Amino acid sequence: MVRYSWAAVVFAIVLSGLGIAAPAAAADPGLSAWNREFVRLVAGSHPQELVRADAWVALISEDGDAAVDEFVDVGLWDAVQRADEVGEQHADFARRVLATFTSEFSPEVHAAAQHALNGGDSDRAEFVLTGFAAAQNRDRQARAAEGSLARALVAEDRAFVRNLAATDPGAQVRASATWATRTGATDDDLVAFFADGWTHAAVLDLESHRRQEIESDARWRATVRRLLADAQEAEQAALGAAEEFREQARAAAARAWRTAGESTGPARTAWAGAEQIALQQAANWRAVAAAAAAATGPNWKPIAGVATRTQSSWTAEREWAAEQARAWNALLAKAIEGETRMTQPAR
Repeated sequence: MVRYSWAAVVFAIVLSGLGIAAPAAAADPGLSAWNREFVRLVAGSHPQELVRADAWVALISEDGDAAVDEFVDVGLWDAVQRADEVGEQHADFARRVLATFTSEFSPEVHAAAQHALNGGDSDRAEFVLTGFAAAQNRDRQARAAEGSLARALVAEDRAFVRNLAATDPGAQVRASATWATRTGATDDDLVAFFADGWTHAAVLDLESHRRQEIESDARWRATVRRLLADAQEAEQAALGAAEEFREQARAAAARAWRTAGESTGPARTAWAGAEQIALQQAANWRAVAAAAAAATGPNWKPIAGVATRTQSSWTAEREWAAEQARAWNALLAKAIEGETRMTQPAR
């Protein structure tokens, strides 16, 4: 479905009144290639499975770039809306739990999550409402009865988790660490944090970051692509305008380029901030990996492998953020060049 911006419609009316024919809009192959890279990211890392699936459909569509651009403009939001429905949220929760609560360290939770995913909607709803907490309690009781993990805790373990509660860059990890070290907490709370609470909270922090940056960027992309198309149309019309209308048309084109450039501001600011967040998270998880490697107690075993993988994930997030910051700065430069062309005397 072809969609026209209100600005483009108004501009076409103005040109018609001036006796100038508006040029046909042409897709920018560079922007479409940029969108295709973005949709590949969505397909590989958006936290909701249904959104990932729809992104793949757009990527392999016979409609090519048109399908990709349509997904960025409209399809992503349709997929998110469907993925946010209760049944899909239950399924995503069960999948996340299955991936983060391993059979080695949390066998009851892992088995309950697998049962929920193998079952129907009612099984997944029951798992979210009561089954997850009940399975957590069974795992906790089994660890307490065995006792070795609680006995293995040392003062350094407690100090490390208290430091996470105060300084970890992830809101979910801070909350989980705060609960494990709250006044009245027991050794069993700390054991549970090492066994699965830390990993699960880390995944939530990463997923929240990804979803926010993906969905915010999609909004900015749709806006800037429309404004750039408007500016390109305006410039082409100005170049073809009759002499008596040329100055007015060039001024309109300059304003269109300026508007397009200004629209890059929120994205450029946000991606610079996202790069810093990811850099901080990667450094944090590098320190956690080092602490896990140096620790001799069994409670560190669950986080040892997770720390290195999470560091790699945040490093990839930083690289993506830096790449997007460069791309948005390039769009700003393109808009400035266009405005400059339209404000220079016509030749």
